[in-house]
Amino acid sequence: MANIQERISKLFPDATFETGADGRDQIVIPGDQLHKLAETLKNDSETAMDYLVTIVGMDWGESLGCIYYLASSKYNTLVSVKCSTTDRENPALPSVSDLWGIAGIYEREVYDFFGIIFVNNPDMRRLFLNIDWKGFPLRKDYDASEDLNPLTTESERQSDFTQTYSKNPETGKVEKKEVRVFEPEDFVINIGPQHPATHGVLRFRTCVDGEDIKKIDVYMGYIHRGIEKLSESMTYPQTLHFLDRMDYFSGHMYHHCVCNCIEKAAGIEISERAKVIRVLMDELSRIASHCLFIGTYCMDLGAVSMLFYGLRLREMILDIMDKTCGARMSFNYECIGGVMMDLAPDFVEDVKKVLAAIPTNLAEYNKVFVGNVIAKNRMEGVGVLSREDAVNWSVTGPSGRASGWACDVRKTHPYSIYDKLEFDEVIRYEGDAMARFKVRMDEIVQSARIIAQLIDNIPEGEYCVKVPKVLKLPVGHWFEMAEGAAAHLRLPRERRLHQALPPEARAPVSASWPLWWTTSPRA
Repeated sequence: MANIQERISKLFPDATFETGADGRDQIVIPGDQLHKLAETLKNDSETAMDYLVTIVGMDWGESLGCIYYLASSKYNTLVSVKCSTTDRENPALPSVSDLWGIAGIYEREVYDFFGIIFVNNPDMRRLFLNIDWKGFPLRKDYDASEDLNPLTTESERQSDFTQTYSKNPETGKVEKKEVRVFEPEDFVINIGPQHPATHGVLRFRTCVDGEDIKKIDVYMGYIHRGIEKLSESMTYPQTLHFLDRMDYFSGHMYHHCVCNCIEKAAGIEISERAKVIRVLMDELSRIASHCLFIGTYCMDLGAVSMLFYGLRLREMILDIMDKTCGARMSFNYECIGGVMMDLAPDFVEDVKKVLAAIPTNLAEYNKVFVGNVIAKNRMEGVGVLSREDAVNWSVTGPSGRASGWACDVRKTHPYSIYDKLEFDEVIRYEGDAMARFKVRMDEIVQSARIIAQLIDNIPEGEYCVKVPKVLKLPVGHWFEMAEGAAAHLRLPRERRLHQALPPEARAPVSASWPLWWTTSPRA
């Protein structure tokens, strides 16, 4: 960071630097210089911050603003940029959507919850909430009265227009302009959220010309449960159970990430036994998630039998989870200080049965499906996503690695005991539907390899260390990432002197949807 500080100080004399409680330095920049700084960090060969990890909206009371977390896919370095405005009536910051494709979506999320307008963003609509929603829920002065936004049984009002804001070069004022999303002559059909293609997560308003897709307008928020808002009135341990509901495929990984972040902030050192248990649960979850992906993916292509082949192995893992965690999907197992309870008596024996079953099952998947001529025709060369687009749209996880992007957080920013384990980061370069399928197949092998190294070497000791009943974090901000089953989880957390702000956790629903957008015309 020292070299970046020196370089940025020369180019931007008004920039200042803050050191976070987690030891990471943060660049603080005035709003009128934000875009230029972002452009420099991305395009300068010495920084090459081509991956926009997330944009976190913040209400600091006296000001509104954002923290931009940027990373380099070349150097695996991470930097954060803070920018704010004291104008609470009409807050505005420059858009960076022309630099990173995913920024357009992240900025819409910030606008939705904080009301910050991003000048030159081509689509400044709400992202999650109803377009007629009043107020901005994550502001500290938000009126949560039910009278303001009463529950309705009416369908959401639909509009073919969006708005964009630009600065008038003559007056210097920000002006609003309405822009059409679809033209009057466009033939628009609706896909989702009940349609099997979107599994209840989101819906697409899709403009088609015969069988060709001309444009997709994405509507998100169908499973957004207001976790950030709920967390404002809860203690840190009370927020943990939400994480299973964010993505039941990655519940263990999400708990791991949040607990890591809080433990670092509170200075809590957990036992080696707890660390190993957490990693074992993470990797078992990864295998179970990939098995479900394989099964449902094949079913959507017409190979219904493969769903049951995939569920067979997954069921073995869910039985293990049930014995140890007391639940098959909403585990609520990891906690601050370790894990909720010790492993079941026959945990080791059951896991070894899973490890023994994996080679046979994978061989069967390859024989039944991967080598099938119909599968090859429908997947090879279809939905090609380039490495550049994957980085530009923050398509992380197995989908990003299928496009040649080495983005596994366990390797790029190791956490827990992953730096002590031997496993390969699975990367393919075709970028097509088949590559995304095969990456998951190969990652099952690598997860099994990790589990095999640990299952006979689980240390003795406490499964949970003692933690204060009332947990107070010191003033500061922290940032933690973890490798989920489908994408990265990014967790920024800040605590001010008199108020603990909730986590803004970026789950795969929002992190991975650009893959659908980019590949949908051919997939």
